[in-house]
Amino acid sequence: MMKQETRQRGFTLIEIMVVMVILGLLVAIVAPNIMGRSDQAKVTVAKTQMKNIANALDLYRLDNGHYPSTQQGLEALVSKPSGSPEPRNWNPEGYLKSVPEDPWGSEYQYISPGAEKPYNLYSYGADGREGGEGDAADISVWDIEG
Repeated sequence: MMKQETRQRGFTLIEIMVVMVILGLLVAIVAPNIMGRSDQAKVTVAKTQMKNIANALDLYRLDNGHYPSTQQGLEALVSKPSGSPEPRNWNPEGYLKSVPEDPWGSEYQYISPGAEKPYNLYSYGADGREGGEGDAADISVWDIEG
């Protein structure tokens, strides 16, 4: 019987360099597109959370005839609030499991009654301060479509 010789062939330095250049180009093209999406995703999460809170506030009003006061806050959706106005028919299961923080780790701002609406519910955005532009802009529940 004859022995079959097997030769192992490795990659040449030029082949490895070509692959590295291709990977570098891909990262340079794709990375900026992916990086900008995280800020946009946080804004989308904030809008979704605020819609859920607004739905819970509407259920609270249907049961009790009014929205929680500013002093009672959003916590009134989790546990029965004290103070005025007293909830007449508060749901013992609550309206939310917990009050979420916005995607930037801050509390949602709640004022009831609002200036022109029954309440104001908003996030200060990425900068955590009133005003701002882009992902640092304030997000109001009344500005969310749908």
